[in-house]
Amino acid sequence: MPVFTNLDSSRLVPTARRLVSALLLMLVVAACGTKDAPYVERPVEELYNRAMDAMASSEWEAAAKGFDEVERQHPYSVWANKAQLMAAYAYYQKNMYTDAISSAERFIQLHPGSRETPYAYYLVAVCYYEQITDVGRDQKITQQALSSLEEVVRRYPTSEYARDARLKIDLTRDHLAGKEMTIGRYYLRTNMQIAAINRFKMVIEKYQTTTHVPEALHRLAEAYMSLGVLEEAQNVAAVLGYNYPGSEWYVDTYTLVTGQEVSTASSEKKSWWNIF
Repeated sequence: MPVFTNLDSSRLVPTARRLVSALLLMLVVAACGTKDAPYVERPVEELYNRAMDAMASSEWEAAAKGFDEVERQHPYSVWANKAQLMAAYAYYQKNMYTDAISSAERFIQLHPGSRETPYAYYLVAVCYYEQITDVGRDQKITQQALSSLEEVVRRYPTSEYARDARLKIDLTRDHLAGKEMTIGRYYLRTNMQIAAINRFKMVIEKYQTTTHVPEALHRLAEAYMSLGVLEEAQNVAAVLGYNYPGSEWYVDTYTLVTGQEVSTASSEKKSWWNIF
């Protein structure tokens, strides 16, 4: 194996210099390649009109970015105020809900007294509402939707947005009740009656105006029967018979508790209030 002991350092220096120069050149080229496009300020009317044209063509993302550019280049103009909300709407149309919520909330913070602020609150609520998933999944978004919808009604009870928000609140609450019912049924199937009872009671007490209450009462009676607590099952059946005398759930509950069959048509006459 050769050993070099008499290297000429004067010959190495130029080589090292050339290597350093080459590396510096590469760094400069790389920096130029990643440099952002030069900032070009344009008149606010031009930027806004371009964004509006994109929106008219349903190019929602391009429109949103165009409105963002209006705010970025002319933050103190009257156009910037409009652009914030228009960007939120364009992001919403593109189903870019996170960006839409961010833009709408920024508008609310900067312009709390604007006549367009009620719409901004409503837009935030609708963005959450449209992300509601099926009852088998986590319902965090559903809770956020409910909270935002209730905020619209609380702040602007007589507005057109509040009317629609109330309808969506009912549907959202029904969805949350459905989630509780799904969990309660699972507990009932796996013989975890106490846990099931707690879930069904939550539906009855917290979501009493939803469509799930008749079934919740029936399942509650079913859970009590499986525990051998006949009196509690009879009390629940009485409540079900009084409030929903003609429902199929009452018919099933009546049969479950008494062991006798009863038709839907005659269930109103055979109410627990008449028996006990």
